Amino acid sequence: MKSITIKSHDQSTFADKSVTEVEGFTLFQTASAENRNFNYAKSILSILLIFVSLSLYGQETEKKNHLSGTITATNNGISIIPSFSLGRPAVFFDLSMGGDRLSFDPMLRFGMDGKPWSFILWGRYKVIKDKRFSLTVGGHPAFLFQEKEIIVDGKEEKVFVANRYLAGEINTNFKLNDRYSIGLYYLKGNGIQVISAKSSDFLAFNVGLPELRLGKEVSLMVNPQVFYLVVDGNSGYYANAAFTLKKGDFPLKFQTFFNQKIKSDIAGEDLVWNVSLLYGFEHKFSKK
Repeated sequence: MKSITIKSHDQSTFADKSVTEVEGFTLFQTASAENRNFNYAKSILSILLIFVSLSLYGQETEKKNHLSGTITATNNGISIIPSFSLGRPAVFFDLSMGGDRLSFDPMLRFGMDGKPWSFILWGRYKVIKDKRFSLTVGGHPAFLFQEKEIIVDGKEEKVFVANRYLAGEINTNFKLNDRYSIGLYYLKGNGIQVISAKSSDFLAFNVGLPELRLGKEVSLMVNPQVFYLVVDGNSGYYANAAFTLKKGDFPLKFQTFFNQKIKSDIAGEDLVWNVSLLYGFEHKFSKK
């Protein structure tokens, strides 16, 4: 058996880890561009096949369907748990397809250099959907890619380690009136084969506020949130807000985001922030 040592310095990890042997992990070697591109192509092709399969299933089971998404370019990729970040520019492809209740929502995230960061393959179902209250449940497998320096039989090499996760979520929203709403969101994650965090619990409280009119067609959306996070027994409290500037139905939006640590034992920066340019699209169609 080969002796393998992994050195971890990636800012997107929950904590730096060091292991002497690795078994059962997917290692993508970066020394060969040909091998790297082939592995990326296989991963993306697999995701597209799942995407198409669930799309066809959704069209068969529901009369009203949609295909929508947001493409984001940002100076700092921030995780779905916003106290963690990639630490460098990134591009996100957040997609959604399905019907009024069942949807498939893959999140494909890459560094600006083309290296993958995370593939999160959400499946969601709206259990309750009415004018005042909604309840959605969901789950996903996820792959978090981390570039590592390893020593293989005394020689240094660079690889991608694919950490594998399973997670489930519960998302609620209650409309107080036509202008204000409140919501609770819970996300439970478990590592299947990982060298970083093995377990996480994320509980967030958010408030929906009316848009602030800055001109005839220009408006500002403010989305505040506070959350409690537990990672492998360590815990912390955080607050964040997203400020999104938009013009009417124009598909491009500008957003800045800030996440501030209030009190926490979890490793990570006190302040995580980014600025982003978002492009959104949506197509709705009905089955006859």
